[in-house]
Amino acid sequence: WFFSPEFLLCVALLLLLACCLWPAEAQGETGRRKNIWDDPIQFQTKAKDKCTMIITGQREYTRLRISCQSNKRSYWCEYIGKPAMCRNYNNNPRHYFSQMMWGLRKLQNACQAPRTIKPQMCRRATDESQMVFSSASFSRPWEDPNRPSPPKPADRPSPGPTDPDPVPPSKEPSPKPPVQSNARKLAEQYCWKSLRGVCAFVIGWFKN
Repeated sequence: WFFSPEFLLCVALLLLLACCLWPAEAQGETGRRKNIWDDPIQFQTKAKDKCTMIITGQREYTRLRISCQSNKRSYWCEYIGKPAMCRNYNNNPRHYFSQMMWGLRKLQNACQAPRTIKPQMCRRATDESQMVFSSASFSRPWEDPNRPSPPKPADRPSPGPTDPDPVPPSKEPSPKPPVQSNARKLAEQYCWKSLRGVCAFVIGWFKN
């Protein structure tokens, strides 16, 4: 076979162009395949709310926005953290958020999850790798587990029946002088000695 120099030059240029474009296209497909930002995670809660998880990056932080909607309500909440501090996250970041989704779909309200979430794959990583609640479309109070509980009021004994007022001691009449002794004295003063016994008896009888 005989090929002209022009034909061989064209073939060489085409091969060179293909070699240059092929790695670039393959790298672009790999980047799109590893980019989890463009592929939201969708799930359904226990209350049948349809939810979407959108992951975005903000400098060294990663932000997660959970948006849910149903026929009766719609709500959203956001978590922020540094999951890249976990080595397993860097190997498979989508699986990190998929594990979060497995827990969220068991709730009636996906935004009623704990304040901090650390998926199982990063359980041994530092707390910096966990996702922390940031904001929501509704007010949600949080309780600080380190805050001491308010002191309980001291138990007070139940009020019993009031003690009755003390009864003043009754005044006892002063003892009267014995009638018999007075009768004898009168008998000694006014009766003869032989009649004093009879006089004392009569006087005492009258006194009584």
